[in-house]
Amino acid sequence: MKVTDHIKQANGKTLFSFEVIPPKKGKNIQDLYNNIDPLMEFNPPFIDVTTSREEYVYIDKGNGLLDKRITRMRPGTVGICASIMHKYQVDAIPHLLCGGFTKEETEYVLVDCHYLGIDNVMALRGDSMKDEPYFRPVKGGHAYASGLVEQISNLNKGQYLHDDVEVEHNSDFCVGVAGYPEKHMEAPSLVTDMRRLKEKVDAGADYVVTQMFFDNQKYFEFVEKAREMGITIPIIPGIKPIAVKRHLQLLPQVFKIDLPQDLIDAVEACKDNKQVRQVGVEFAIQQSKELREAGVPVLHYYSMGKSDNVHAIAKALF
Repeated sequence: MKVTDHIKQANGKTLFSFEVIPPKKGKNIQDLYNNIDPLMEFNPPFIDVTTSREEYVYIDKGNGLLDKRITRMRPGTVGICASIMHKYQVDAIPHLLCGGFTKEETEYVLVDCHYLGIDNVMALRGDSMKDEPYFRPVKGGHAYASGLVEQISNLNKGQYLHDDVEVEHNSDFCVGVAGYPEKHMEAPSLVTDMRRLKEKVDAGADYVVTQMFFDNQKYFEFVEKAREMGITIPIIPGIKPIAVKRHLQLLPQVFKIDLPQDLIDAVEACKDNKQVRQVGVEFAIQQSKELREAGVPVLHYYSMGKSDNVHAIAKALF
């Protein structure tokens, strides 16, 4: 079922969802199931599965020589989505990236998703590679998420990239995109970033999931600005509970977001990361309660591979 249909059928009730990360190559998928299992108690209608960018690895060739190669350490997004749908009978949403994929490769992934009965996809530009200062699309790939959304929308209309295909059954993907309440780190201004969001919506996006934020007022203002621009699709807040003290430096650095001073003070007063994790849970519960009272369609949690804190938050809410 489409995310938008799940929201409609909820009749104003706030839903619970979360995002998981594929295990690294060589790891057991049971580790992923062990983190999903406790969260099924709260009846998530859908689960997001991230896609990792390619990265460089260096192979020792001997004599002091290194061979530079490209690999993906966390492949299998579509396969994991299929496994989740089969095991838990919930919708799974694969993340599709511009970075690292040609338009043809994207089309192949979309065809696989269509065959598997996957109804939703998340269209993202993705980050730059670790050793590159700026995002660069691969040759033949999309430079912006709006182009990716347009490709998916065209496929829904039976329009393939190059082949003249006799279409008997169109895909009908529900397309999610990212929104940034504190603007994308590369955008020169929030106004410019909001215009990019409008481009994605005009290209065919059906719903928005925001980047993590810790000040609800920024989310409320973001939604208000979006509505003023004529963006009427659901805007789902993304929530990340603080888990370790290092997050005070890491999250602002990586995501270019601000943390409330009361949260910073509470984390800095903790003696260890066990206390930090509890502070993160308590803060996220209060944050989530305010969002739910405001009538958000879904509370979407970034689990980052561990579910115990998300479970504690959901237990207090659902």
